[in-house]
Amino acid sequence: MDFEDSLLRLGDAAEADLKERFDEIDRISFLHTKRILEAFARHKVSDACFNPTSGYGYDDLGRDKLDLIFADVFGAEKALVRTQIVNGTQALTVGLFGLLRPGDTMLSVAGKPYDTLEQVIGLSGRPGDGSLKDFGVGYACVELTKDGKLDFPKMEAEIDKPGRKVRMLFVQRSKGYLNRRTLTSAEIGELVAFARAKDPGLYVVVDNCYGEFVEEKEPSAYGADLVIGSLIKNPGGGMAETGGYLAGRERAVELCSYRLTSPGTGGEVGATLGVNKSLYKGLFYAPHTTAQALKTAHFAAYVFEALGMEVEPGWKERRADIILAVRTGSPEALCALCRGIQAGSPVDAYVTPEPWDMPGYTDRVIMAAGAFTQGSSIELSADGPLRPPYTAYLQGGLTYESGKIGILSAAQALLDAGLCKIGGTNA
Repeated sequence: MDFEDSLLRLGDAAEADLKERFDEIDRISFLHTKRILEAFARHKVSDACFNPTSGYGYDDLGRDKLDLIFADVFGAEKALVRTQIVNGTQALTVGLFGLLRPGDTMLSVAGKPYDTLEQVIGLSGRPGDGSLKDFGVGYACVELTKDGKLDFPKMEAEIDKPGRKVRMLFVQRSKGYLNRRTLTSAEIGELVAFARAKDPGLYVVVDNCYGEFVEEKEPSAYGADLVIGSLIKNPGGGMAETGGYLAGRERAVELCSYRLTSPGTGGEVGATLGVNKSLYKGLFYAPHTTAQALKTAHFAAYVFEALGMEVEPGWKERRADIILAVRTGSPEALCALCRGIQAGSPVDAYVTPEPWDMPGYTDRVIMAAGAFTQGSSIELSADGPLRPPYTAYLQGGLTYESGKIGILSAAQALLDAGLCKIGGTNA
């Protein structure tokens, strides 16, 4: 990995200018680590919690205590943490099908949800495959305002439409593949207050992926009925090999547990097969690992902005998730950036990513992910759909040092291809 001297000097300047922001990230990591340690002590975590169970998994001590710990840490009444949940999309599907019934309408209040939910909702895919639409659940969408805020007047108009029974306000906290800002937990708290005033029976459900442990509080601490995410993102701390979680109000989580298993058994079953230790260790590491990913994101924003690219959020801005959007402007630049990330990865560094028709996505997607755990978004990765403005979405970094190297590798790939130059836009 040979980096130009000018690029190394840019990296040094970034770290000097980012010191105050890095200090704030460390402060929040400390608060979350303290909260997790207190929860571990309160629920008497011991070596017995790591023992495996098989079959039905009745009375799995480690599983049941981990549910309680997640609820405490997320400021929720109840949580469901399971390795039987294979990814974030399944966790979200469990939440949607757990709460929505025929005749209900799901109102997405921050624009269209992430691409992989389209077939779950019934916006695409074959009729009869089992989407919400197949089961008589309606869908409506409200875009954010021009300045990226929740649009409460338009929400109210959608809820009040004659003949419509809006049952759920669904909000994707992170930007996904959309060119918009990420919402803060406090803003989602405003949505909760709006929902309670409008109709106490409205569910507020949050796709919390990429946002865990970034701010001081999670949306569930502000009263969201459900927050949902994947364990191979922030809350798994790079240690969890698979799994997902749902946390929030007790009745909402209970209904979702019936969808995951069956009515009557819910969260009482689910063998852990010896993986509990990695989930506990992952949660223990999660605030620190998330802090490493945040530092990597700020560093990347500084570097790519200096290369003349538009980034969101900017390197000086506070963040509400670990994702950085880099608008590269061309398919060539998008591919070069992703290939540079891949070359700077600890696993499969020799592989050259190519765009492909990835299941669940509407456009061809290029993905760079040299991760120890397949698909792990807390490890440094970059991906994006091949559509204008050819935005690369970067996230992760198990350690800041490795994340920094990955970002420098991507920048060097762009420089070598003649697709950008160091312009000193941060000066």
